[in-house]
Amino acid sequence: MGPSLLLCRALPVHSTRMPTSTRPAASIRCTRAPRRCRIACIAAIALAFIDGNAVAATLAEKARESECVGKPESRGGELYRCQTKSGYTAFFNLSGSATAPAMDRAASKAAIATPTPPGFPRVDVETQKGRDDVRRKVLNDELGAEEKLLVEARSVYSDGAPVPLPEERANAEKYRERISRLRQAVNIHEKNVEALKKELQSVR
Repeated sequence: MGPSLLLCRALPVHSTRMPTSTRPAASIRCTRAPRRCRIACIAAIALAFIDGNAVAATLAEKARESECVGKPESRGGELYRCQTKSGYTAFFNLSGSATAPAMDRAASKAAIATPTPPGFPRVDVETQKGRDDVRRKVLNDELGAEEKLLVEARSVYSDGAPVPLPEERANAEKYRERISRLRQAVNIHEKNVEALKKELQSVR
């Protein structure tokens, strides 16, 4: 939780108008705090509600574009992963998202109104470096696997002219369908490689 919310107490909110995903973060009320904190809390709640809805809408759009069949899984940062209708694993970036709840992002914006108090817990440099190293290794492993799959997919696709299978020689439609599936596989792996490289660039 951001420093501007240190003097705020979480309370349950029962509202059908607020998305379930944002209720816990937005259920904040200032208590026994100066006016500055109350203003910061109210601003944080409003920003979280707007920001959370915007991210949710964009995530849904990206999931549709990638033909996800289930809920996309966050891989940290702006990277998401899901299974597609065709059975492939798809990666995509969601600009402006983060693994922290929307309230934390909103709180950081409101932190200008309330200075960070002395003794506020911080992650030391070595701990953060260790986390970044682990994340970089995971992303590099996934990138290596996707690059290998891309090479294989391009080889099978053979620039759109693979050798027809025995059952396709007398069935042109079946041959075209296979070419379409092979082209889709190439496109998916190309996008996955691009998404993973973009995420790697953001790792410190």
